[in-house]
Amino acid sequence: MTAPTASGPLLLVVDVAHAGRDDAAFDAVLDRLSARVARAGEEAGFRVRRVDAAATGPEALVASLGHADAVVLTGGEDVDPALYGGDPDHPHAGRAVRAADDAQVALVVEAVRTRTPLVGICRGLQLVDVALGGDLVQHLDGHVRPGDPRASMVDHDVELVAGSRVAEALGGTAFTVRSSHHQAVGRLGAGLRVVGRAPDGTVEAVEHEDAPLWAVQWHPEDEGDRGDGLVSLLRAARAAVRGHGAGPGGA
Repeated sequence: MTAPTASGPLLLVVDVAHAGRDDAAFDAVLDRLSARVARAGEEAGFRVRRVDAAATGPEALVASLGHADAVVLTGGEDVDPALYGGDPDHPHAGRAVRAADDAQVALVVEAVRTRTPLVGICRGLQLVDVALGGDLVQHLDGHVRPGDPRASMVDHDVELVAGSRVAEALGGTAFTVRSSHHQAVGRLGAGLRVVGRAPDGTVEAVEHEDAPLWAVQWHPEDEGDRGDGLVSLLRAARAAVRGHGAGPGGA
């Protein structure tokens, strides 16, 4: 774990891993995006700690929640299809990091139980769905530009459900967003509802029926994103904090 920055309530920015991938370009993109999430967290009034889920493990990651006020799950590799009954031999199956999956699944379950605010981004949305018993569409076209991961983002429209917490946080229902993913939510996990879709029907945003949890499939942290959507989503998470991690914030 990296040391927390700034002041205020503590936000855990939970990555799949911090380094060590075979694809250095992909690793660099994910690190840049997570750094932008951390900066958005500071702008929203949090002090921020980045956490490597694969290296931390389920027990320690869940324990860290006792010192935190809110959580962000960032993007990254595919979720292991064994966790949702998917096809391990799917022709478009990507790399999975099972150690990170197991730790993050445990974290989501505990965050819902303790009502700790949680925001998911891209893979973070997919992981939330799987953690709560849902499954994934293992491959879809049109939501990522193949090739160089530094130029993978695709711009498309999103329509949000009026009155949803995501729409209220973002201040509207129609946006153009940036995506880079080849998987998406299939069957919804327990307690989740769809509050945003792309024109092709792909699930683009979900939120929990009663826990302070919302997640988006696009990348509001990308430098090409319009506006300050991620800061708005994190400000909503900060407003939902109810006494979590009021102590020193060490984990």
